[in-house]
Amino acid sequence: MSTSTLTRTRFPSALLVAVGLAAGFGIAQGTGIRALGGAVFALGGLGAAWLWVQRRGWAVALGLGVLYVAAFVLAHVLALGAGFPAWLAVSLVTLVSAGVTFAVADRPRTDAEGI
Repeated sequence: MSTSTLTRTRFPSALLVAVGLAAGFGIAQGTGIRALGGAVFALGGLGAAWLWVQRRGWAVALGLGVLYVAAFVLAHVLALGAGFPAWLAVSLVTLVSAGVTFAVADRPRTDAEGI
């Protein structure tokens, strides 16, 4: 089994996306230290980005990075602007972001897709 196959099958980057968004929120809420939650968000994003570059290249990594940051912003817009409870806003954007990330970066490719 090649190293790229191990990287793709062993650890899903969607998990890092989910942890970065959800745990970042939870830590910021629980501790009251927004910068600590932001650090968790940043580390989750950087870890996921490293996997995206390894698996799908820079173009996909950039697109998923934009999605990750947009999800963070959208959670704030939903909570502060639309009046959603914060936990619901974060849950929604986390589910969508992790799902898209799995579909784009983590789902195993078939031979026809790899061409």
